[in-house]
Amino acid sequence: MRLQAARIAGIDREEKLKLALVIPTLCEAQNISRLLRRVRAALDSAAISFEIIVVDDNSSDGTADIVSTIAREDPHVRLIVRKGERGLSGAILDGWRQTDAGILGVMDADLQHPPELLPQLVRAVEDGSDLAVGSRYTSGGALGDWNFARRLFSLVAVWATWPVQKGGLRVRDPMSGFFLVRRTAIEHIAFQRTGFKLLLEILVRGRVASVQEIPIAFGRRAGGASKANCKVAWQYARLLAHLYASRCGLHRRHALGAGF
Repeated sequence: MRLQAARIAGIDREEKLKLALVIPTLCEAQNISRLLRRVRAALDSAAISFEIIVVDDNSSDGTADIVSTIAREDPHVRLIVRKGERGLSGAILDGWRQTDAGILGVMDADLQHPPELLPQLVRAVEDGSDLAVGSRYTSGGALGDWNFARRLFSLVAVWATWPVQKGGLRVRDPMSGFFLVRRTAIEHIAFQRTGFKLLLEILVRGRVASVQEIPIAFGRRAGGASKANCKVAWQYARLLAHLYASRCGLHRRHALGAGF
């Protein structure tokens, strides 16, 4: 009985420490091979069970074909192709639903997020944090070569989140797309599928009791085109308005998408 109990406990620990890292893609053929090599090397050094789930929104540049070839040679890599739907948040949520991992993560495919910092994010969660964020705005972080207008827009967008974030848990970079979160902190919550700012909604609506921000230097896009546009800004404004309304009790919270 003791041996069986110890074995079950060992299985529970292994499942708890498994990481599923989702990488959403849309026409990232120029970057994805190099990114997956760097992610695999970083996670190999983190000494954690992991899988890398690439969720591709039916790219027209052969991104899915490249990932499919890599996945045939590397059992850590999986490919999901979505047709008829696009959107970063929805891609992340669809990827997370395809795994039983206890730690869920996301990063961009354009090489602006440094994969080499993944072990630090993993360590933060292993040490007890519910959420570990790759942060441009914490001490030691950097925005890279952004121009003045982009820096100003980003700072205003971050400033606008402070009233809706939870007191005592305010994150300096709630707009980050590079983070890990415990499944238990977000399980069974229906998040909005449209838009690009899932982290902000997790901070407001998730069961997050502790956060650690890891400084990152935001890199330059290696290839391909940025997905930021007026539609993305509009989706962010709508999300922010909804979170403000929910925070102020102006309407009941309602399901914005399927939970997982």
